Amino acid sequence: MRPKTTTTWLLIAAAALIAVLPLLIGSGSHLEEPFGGVDAQAPEMATEIDPGYEPWFTPFYEPPSGEIESGLFALQAAIGAGFIGYFFGVVRTRRKLAEGSGSAASTQADNAGAAQADAGPAEH
Repeated sequence: MRPKTTTTWLLIAAAALIAVLPLLIGSGSHLEEPFGGVDAQAPEMATEIDPGYEPWFTPFYEPPSGEIESGLFALQAAIGAGFIGYFFGVVRTRRKLAEGSGSAASTQADNAGAAQADAGPAEH
């Protein structure tokens, strides 16, 4: 295998390990909801630190279930990933076009110089 292919597979394996390892070692098993997220834990922690804590505002939309909330979060992540992918695609394409046009211009200049040399001295 080529070095780039090996590196790619190692990175994929590392990402899979990072995703699966917490499930295997049981991290969060002591919690009531192991993968609840910070949104659920923040109000409890705030009232634990300051019993007189009152939220500054309330959400203007509360999803009817956790599945819908997860779906909206996944949609938000997909849209963000799409924007990031589009950005990197545009940057890469512009760079390739810039490299291609620069080498094409130098090739044309080299060809023109070679054609003049072949034609011999210009007569006036």
